[in-house]
Amino acid sequence: MDPRVDSPIGVFDSGVGGLTVLDECLARLPAEDFVYFGDTAWFPYGDKAADRLRGRSEAIARWLIGQGAKIVVVACNTATAAALAHLQAHLTVPVIGVMTAESHAAVQSSRSRRIGLLATEATVASGSYQRMIHAHDAGAEVTAVACPGLAQAIQRDSPFDEEIVGMVRGFTAPLREARVDTVILGCTHYPMVERLIRRHVPAEATLISSGEEIAREIAGTLARQGLLRPTDREGRYSFACSGDPAAFRTIGSRFLQMPFGEVLQVDPGATDGV
Repeated sequence: MDPRVDSPIGVFDSGVGGLTVLDECLARLPAEDFVYFGDTAWFPYGDKAADRLRGRSEAIARWLIGQGAKIVVVACNTATAAALAHLQAHLTVPVIGVMTAESHAAVQSSRSRRIGLLATEATVASGSYQRMIHAHDAGAEVTAVACPGLAQAIQRDSPFDEEIVGMVRGFTAPLREARVDTVILGCTHYPMVERLIRRHVPAEATLISSGEEIAREIAGTLARQGLLRPTDREGRYSFACSGDPAAFRTIGSRFLQMPFGEVLQVDPGATDGV
C-alpha cells in the first residue's frame, strides 16, 4: 500500500469560508484526515493582486505539504482563480480548486443559458468563471457581479444583520434584471448565507456552490491514485490559522457546528515580494 494513503488532505482558504467545503468533505470522506488552514491574517483575498495571491498560496500549500498532505485543496475561489495553475505546475502533489466543477454544474443546470455569478472583485476581474462557462457553452450569457465586502460581513461574529441583507439585495439586483435561472456562489463564504441569497434571486434559480462538487472531485482523484483510506476508521481533523486562533475557533465552530479543539497559529512564510 502506498504510504501516502495514511496522509491527510490539506485544505486552505482566506478565512472560514472554506469550511463549507470541508463540511462536505467530512461527510463524503469520513475516513480521511484533514488539515485546514485559514489565512485570517491576510483576509480578505478579494482585493489583493494576483501575483501576491500566487506567492501566498504557494507558501500555504507548501506548509500543508510539510504537514504531510497527500493532496491540496484550494477552498477559496479567489485563490483558485489567481493561483491554481501555478500551484499545479510547481507542486508535487495533486492540487484541486473550486471553480471547474461549479462552472460545469452551472451549464448543466441552466435551461435558459442565463447564468449569474456572485464573487469577489478579484475573481470577477480574473474572468476565470466566464472562460470556464464558455468552454462548456460558448453561447451562455454570464452576468458576473463583484461583491466587495460581502465575505468580510459574513466572517464577522454576527453577520446576519440589516447591513448584510442590504448588501445581498443590492448585489443580486443585476441577476434579477437578467432573469438568470442559475447562480454560482463564487466564494466559499457565500453558502453561509445561502438562504438569504435565495430570497433575493429569481424564484426559479438554482444555486450552485462548491462543497459537494469538489468533495466528489477529491474522492475521484484519490481513488484514481489509490490514495483513499480504508473506510473502517473515523478520520481526524486539525486546524491552523495565521490570525487570532481564538477568533477563528469561535467563528469556525459556529459555522461548522463541531468542536475545534486547539487551533495552531502559524505563518507559512510568504515568498519574496509578497
